[in-house]
Amino acid sequence: MSRRVLCLRHGQTLWNVERRFQGHTDIPLDETGMAQAARAASMLTTLRPELIVSSNLQRAAATAQALAQLTGLDVAVDEDLRERGGGEWEGLTREEIAAGWPREFAAWEAPGGEDVGDVAKRVSAAVRRWAEQISPDGLLVVVSHGAAIRLGIAMLMGLPQQHWPALGSLGNCSWSVLEEGRKGWRLLEHNAGTLPEPVQSDDDPDATPA
Repeated sequence: MSRRVLCLRHGQTLWNVERRFQGHTDIPLDETGMAQAARAASMLTTLRPELIVSSNLQRAAATAQALAQLTGLDVAVDEDLRERGGGEWEGLTREEIAAGWPREFAAWEAPGGEDVGDVAKRVSAAVRRWAEQISPDGLLVVVSHGAAIRLGIAMLMGLPQQHWPALGSLGNCSWSVLEEGRKGWRLLEHNAGTLPEPVQSDDDPDATPA
């Protein structure tokens, strides 16, 4: 038996479409985002999550609520799961950022924004806290944001910071699945949009037996 954590990115917003840096700005889901949240909820409810926890930003909370309505679970809210703060870049398009801050754009370090290491620490700590509240074979659904999820996963897996970019971004209402193994957390699915399937393999003693 092992705990699993499913990290679900929120649905689409208008600022996603316009390629604006959202950060801590509290942008709602657009019509497409609401439909994406409903679709994801219809699939994920079959996994019978024990607990749902969401970022305090409304785009994540609304995505979580779609799943809560089908599962009958309440949604816990944790501010530590919110997106990376974008400082002076929030509300700006990538083109505007590149033009105004070429050096910072190349490093993707927003003036006045959050350091990636700080984001990774707060998100991974939050996931660990909530994972402790589920049963040994339970499923926790964490509804958060693209950068927050990616950075939190990287730290949970113990990846050196120079290797964090090796994890790709998540699409709207896509998810990643972590499992707690004997040697820590490992990534089972990343940027998925279909239900995870059991892995049958001779590769590792923690893999699902044939």
